[in-house]
Amino acid sequence: MSFQEEYKQKLTTADEAVKCVQSGMWVDYGFCTGTPVALDEALARRAEELTDVNVYGGILVRRPAIADVPDAAKHFSWNSVHMSGIERKMIKEGLAFYLPIRYSELPSYYRCGNIAPDVAMIQVAPMDEHGWFNFGPNGSHIKMICEHTKKLIVEVNRNMPICWGGYDNCVHIDDVDMVVEGENPPMGLMGGAGEPSEVDLAVANLVVPEIPNGACLQLGIGSMPGAIGKMIAESDLKDLGVHTEMYVDAFVEMSEAGRITGARKPFDRGRQVYAFAAGSQKLYDFLNNNPECACVPVDYANDVARISQIDNFVSINGAVDIDLYGQVSSESSGINHISGAGGQQDFVLGAYLSKGGKSFICVSSTVKDKKTGELKSRIRPTLVEGSVVTATRTNLHWLVTEYGKLNVKGLTTWERAEGLINIAHPQFREQLIAEAEKMHIWRRSNKK
Repeated sequence: MSFQEEYKQKLTTADEAVKCVQSGMWVDYGFCTGTPVALDEALARRAEELTDVNVYGGILVRRPAIADVPDAAKHFSWNSVHMSGIERKMIKEGLAFYLPIRYSELPSYYRCGNIAPDVAMIQVAPMDEHGWFNFGPNGSHIKMICEHTKKLIVEVNRNMPICWGGYDNCVHIDDVDMVVEGENPPMGLMGGAGEPSEVDLAVANLVVPEIPNGACLQLGIGSMPGAIGKMIAESDLKDLGVHTEMYVDAFVEMSEAGRITGARKPFDRGRQVYAFAAGSQKLYDFLNNNPECACVPVDYANDVARISQIDNFVSINGAVDIDLYGQVSSESSGINHISGAGGQQDFVLGAYLSKGGKSFICVSSTVKDKKTGELKSRIRPTLVEGSVVTATRTNLHWLVTEYGKLNVKGLTTWERAEGLINIAHPQFREQLIAEAEKMHIWRRSNKK
């Protein structure tokens, strides 16, 4: 039987495919831009027949249809390995829950049976002449889902870019149970960096001079890493490399400016390595069939040992709050869930261990409370009660606000407190000094 004949035999409608889902099952929706659309809508149409269907997913770029059925929490729960803004809202609605993990370990959860979906539904590119469906920009853990689910349904989307990497980036028709041809929606767009603010530019001006020629970069998402990427694109830096968890638009801008060659990487030379990507249509067009870019499983991209072997590795990430001990919370503010652990700790530690490496946690010095309009310091005496520590104080390297940068390596608690207070917003410095004194991490000889 030819691959095309096998494809036709397995081809069905979305409504027919989701009939295999029963109450109490665990269903895997894949990840990010690989989240199904037609199958999700079909499952939502079955809501009244189902209760307690638990769905795995992460980094949603569209709100799933199952979240909008009447009394949705009775029928479905969304269980996320990493949170986007869409999922934050779903948490407050009682529909979504976070799975606390080091993202780099996620593939092993499937291998070891910690996660064992009954049904998996993933969005893929059209089958090629050899019978393979490409996962697009979602290397992550998708192959492990395919290998360890009891039933696999693929939803074909002709707009999915073909993203190469070397291994675990596609599934064969022989291993697929059902094929659904969706309506080929455009790729989910993720609001990228946006226009940088004055604060973003001030932070970028402090970070970019610390990046040497030949450095290998990891960037988080948001306006601040985006501003840094834009500034790198406009700089005279050369021979930069990329080894990152998420591929964002800033890398495209740097590539087009000729800043990225990967010529000095000790492995994956000349290739931009990433675990998943989301952003603008320009980003997807750049990744499509581009041999320079390698979409790999997250346990490869986020491997601390691998990262640490790359000299001059530069990791740039954001945070919610930082306390005077140097603890970083990037997941929550108190019990208000915001994001996930992702790979921040892996890249912080990997860059920390890299020869010449630098890890930057970059934040604005203040945030405005959306309800009261009150200005609050992101540098706090201690983290808000209930906040999750994402990057520990023992592995921290550089902290940056618009008021300065601080290298905490080798600093005592009182030196850290002094340094952090010096880069806090001036409005809060006296208050922070008073709190540091109560915490016994302030010396009389410290500057005031």
